[in-house]
Amino acid sequence: MIKKVDHIAIAVSDLNKEIEVYKNIPGFEFSGTEVVEEQKVTVAFFKVGDIFIELLEPLSDDSPISKFIEKRGGGLHHIAYEVDDIKKEITSLEEKGIRMLDKEPRTGAHKARIAFAHPKDFSGVLTELKEKGE
Repeated sequence: MIKKVDHIAIAVSDLNKEIEVYKNIPGFEFSGTEVVEEQKVTVAFFKVGDIFIELLEPLSDDSPISKFIEKRGGGLHHIAYEVDDIKKEITSLEEKGIRMLDKEPRTGAHKARIAFAHPKDFSGVLTELKEKGE
């Protein structure tokens, strides 16, 4: 079962510049960065209430975020929902006709287990399921 919105991810081309912008927004608490090699991104984390805003910068030209920015420019990349049992949720969504881009979980930031659903099945929004890691 989906428990809550975990984070909103925003694709950016200049992470350091955007970190400085977001640090100046009242209520946004900067909590560091992490390189996620498997996803080919560097992520900056800002806590806002009970959720996070994640700024995603591509590590290379073949990063999915690089391709996203090339096609659409920066901006909203995905919304992530926290779940307790990601494998169970993948199966549940597939049974309801939702196309999963990931049939098996992958590793995301903080060693979380993640899986993405096709954006066409969520009103054009890339949707991530996230089972907490560290």
